[in-house]
Amino acid sequence: QVQLVESGGGLVQAGGSLRVSCTASGRTFSSSSMGWFRQAPGREREFVAAIIRSTGNTYYADSVKGRFTISRDNAKNTVYLQMNSLKPEDTAVYYCAANDRPRISTLTSGYDYWGQGTQVTVSS
Repeated sequence: QVQLVESGGGLVQAGGSLRVSCTASGRTFSSSSMGWFRQAPGREREFVAAIIRSTGNTYYADSVKGRFTISRDNAKNTVYLQMNSLKPEDTAVYYCAANDRPRISTLTSGYDYWGQGTQVTVSS
């Protein structure tokens, strides 16, 4: 079993930056993928970014490309999402997800483990 714990959410003004982290514990795999999703009130959970832990290959949703950066520290079993130039429409609960396959997925069904989420609020 894998446990994921997010941290680093909060309130920021539009144009500002925030970094959220996700630390995995339990049965972790070096050849796995981790991703970030977000869910705003009344909307479906949507893909934000993902990374393959072994290669560092990344993939981003078009809505965040050029503004968000996903990275990992395998020694700490931690994945980060650096969010710059934040917009009010980025406001959502951000969820970390993981699977045990070295393959990026943009679908929620592509991940086996989920964190509890961390709130990110961007004020205008």
